[in-house]
Amino acid sequence: MDINQEIHNAYEVIKEGGIILYPTDTVWGIGCDATNPEAVAKIYKLKQRAETQSMIVLMNGEKMMYNVFKDIPEVAWQIMDLSENPTTLILDKPRNVAPNLIATDNTLGIRIIKEPFCFKLLEKMKKPLVSTSANISGKPTPKSFKEISPEIIKGVDYVVNLHHEKISGKPSTIIKLTNDSQVKVIRK
Repeated sequence: MDINQEIHNAYEVIKEGGIILYPTDTVWGIGCDATNPEAVAKIYKLKQRAETQSMIVLMNGEKMMYNVFKDIPEVAWQIMDLSENPTTLILDKPRNVAPNLIATDNTLGIRIIKEPFCFKLLEKMKKPLVSTSANISGKPTPKSFKEISPEIIKGVDYVVNLHHEKISGKPSTIIKLTNDSQVKVIRK
């Protein structure tokens, strides 16, 4: 399987406003261009999830983070440097993303990703990528590609053909940081 071909295929679907099913550094994810509200709405609909339950976005580094958050608390960088496991940070006052991704308290969860497929796809997109677990809302999170329901597989525009055999680790740790430097662990 050719990772570059898969990145190309996924990118072509995403730039047309499609949604993809893809492997991340944690569990399989459903994703789209985080700046496209119509594509984001398609994911909520597929997952049968209320738009008030916000989804996270993946980024590939500092530049993308500063494009979405003007102020990033110093502690955010420290947590990312020290985290051994994939860690999602919820930060205040996002911008330049689809409004239906932003939580009611004006925050957005983000994760910097190093997994090669996602990282290279993000380089090509030059935009954040939505990432939400590949399940119908309220159902268990699939641990491997085999556990993803046919409904989800049929409902996306493209299934990335990599790592179908891999059993995934647990979902990321989630830490909420406010601009006044409060830190709260939401999911260990």
